[in-house]
Amino acid sequence: MMRCLCGLLLLIGLGSSGAQAQLLRDSTQVSADRLLDYSFANDAFLRTDYYYTQGMTLLLVSPALQHSPVNRILGPVPAGSTLHHGIRLHYDGFTPLRIQDPFIRVGDRPYASYIYADLLRVATHTSRHLRVTTALNVGILGPAAGAKGFQTKFHELLGAPTPRGWDYQVQTDVVLGYEAQVEKQLLALGRVAELNGSASASLGTLQTYAAAGTTLRVGWRQLTFEGLGVAGRAARRPHGRVQAYGQAQVEGRLVGYNATLQGGLFNRRNPYVLPASAVSRAVAQSTGTLGLGYAGVRVETALTWISPEFTGSRTHRWTTINIRVAF
Repeated sequence: MMRCLCGLLLLIGLGSSGAQAQLLRDSTQVSADRLLDYSFANDAFLRTDYYYTQGMTLLLVSPALQHSPVNRILGPVPAGSTLHHGIRLHYDGFTPLRIQDPFIRVGDRPYASYIYADLLRVATHTSRHLRVTTALNVGILGPAAGAKGFQTKFHELLGAPTPRGWDYQVQTDVVLGYEAQVEKQLLALGRVAELNGSASASLGTLQTYAAAGTTLRVGWRQLTFEGLGVAGRAARRPHGRVQAYGQAQVEGRLVGYNATLQGGLFNRRNPYVLPASAVSRAVAQSTGTLGLGYAGVRVETALTWISPEFTGSRTHRWTTINIRVAF
């Protein structure tokens, strides 16, 4: 898996010598964009309420984060790139098929949750239609993530069944990892449509995988390699103020390790987890998105489908609402 991660960087011909690294630093610039992004995902709206059942992310992008010492270990970037520095918080919860059962459902998905931060850097080379994103993941897996209380309260507000198996969730462990993604434009039709390819990999205690995918966008929006979807006031252009578009994304993933199924790497005292032999090593995922935006605000709604993640499991779907604001 480490070879896959390194291969992503080698794909774009990044050098590793001291002289090359200095050249890359001297020819990059840090974007003045300041962004705030929030997303909420849940499957209750599709009346399923199992597997990946709830999640939230909160992203802050600011040039002030260029001074973080973490940037020193995020690898080299393509010469001439524009850099965005950010921190993104993840919270996700997972349950078995029936949350009303007050016992362990052997052969089903374990209860699991985590909360962690991505300390990330996005390097975009506009003229080469190329983007490299790298991140360090730091956080915690287990009861401290607060999923039991969150889901119980959320179901109380919705009048939904009370989850009764969180006492058997995957136990406390550390989340520590490194991930990288390379995106490249494959085809484009002016500003109306674009087809992009991506390759990514993660190596860590929460998840280890390698993936590849494609994204098709049709409509009127800021192009992928012009920025991060919304532009600050100084960078907005007249034709970029209104956004209305659709997007389809497909991805295939080779899974090496998934702590939400198998438990953490360090704490093996879990009430129940799945054996490695039960984990699906090839997983497919697709997402359809509709987006609207004006000036520095963009709103998206998405529907995601994923293939079975372990032996005997079902496919699953959930919806996500996302808002991104430039300030």
